[in-house]
Amino acid sequence: MSIYYEKRGSGPILVISQSGEGDAGRSVDLVDRLADDYTVVTYDRRGLSRSAMDGRVAGVTVTEHADDLHHLLTELTDQPVRVLGSGIGAVIGLHLAIGHPAQVGLLVAHEPAAPSLLPGEERLGYERELAEIQEIHRRDGVAAALKAVARSAGVDLSHAGAESGLTPQPLTPRRVVNFGFLIEHDFTALSRDTVDHAALRDTTVRIVPAHGRATPRTAFAYRCAVELAALLGRDLTEFPGGHDGDTTHPRAYAAHLLEVLD
Repeated sequence: MSIYYEKRGSGPILVISQSGEGDAGRSVDLVDRLADDYTVVTYDRRGLSRSAMDGRVAGVTVTEHADDLHHLLTELTDQPVRVLGSGIGAVIGLHLAIGHPAQVGLLVAHEPAAPSLLPGEERLGYERELAEIQEIHRRDGVAAALKAVARSAGVDLSHAGAESGLTPQPLTPRRVVNFGFLIEHDFTALSRDTVDHAALRDTTVRIVPAHGRATPRTAFAYRCAVELAALLGRDLTEFPGGHDGDTTHPRAYAAHLLEVLD
């Protein structure tokens, strides 16, 4: 499996493990504000954009995503790195912290989309919601499914409260394909995944559970962040914006992230 990645800036390595359908170019506004302090690495998750599946379409797992990041880091450095993970990217970061703790010095886990962090009935409700979004995608297409994803994550698609001067990313054909892969394959991977609670408590990695200030408290990803903080016995760290604050509030998000990483 060949994983496409981009590297910008100078200093210690900071890896961004993106949420949703995000590929290496998703958080360019955030990277612009981090590159003076860090060598920022972004990448196309398996199945997205330039990280093709080599003929295999179905069956991707979160463990495979974490293994991909492990192998990428092995190529880049023999030193522990800092990781910002959001959504599914945060779940990948949690698996990396469990399976390869020597590679991670610090993980900021922003609203991890991990059903297995939730108590029984709540987990089942999240899994049902992911399955319902898959049905919407198959019946009504990407645009309708995107609205359902936004409702689930508590994201305002109008970006009404976003920082000024930003240009929203258009729904390009590549993003449409990426959304399709996210919904059809990564959603299934998240539903089937299990995060080892005991291993998370025991890992040597410093994990910072985080959430967006604007994320509704009923959103499942926010609830996952709350449960992660309780599991680790740590306070939640609040970031500007909502679930997608890294793209809607890159200036404020970067400033706070630099404080957390220091």
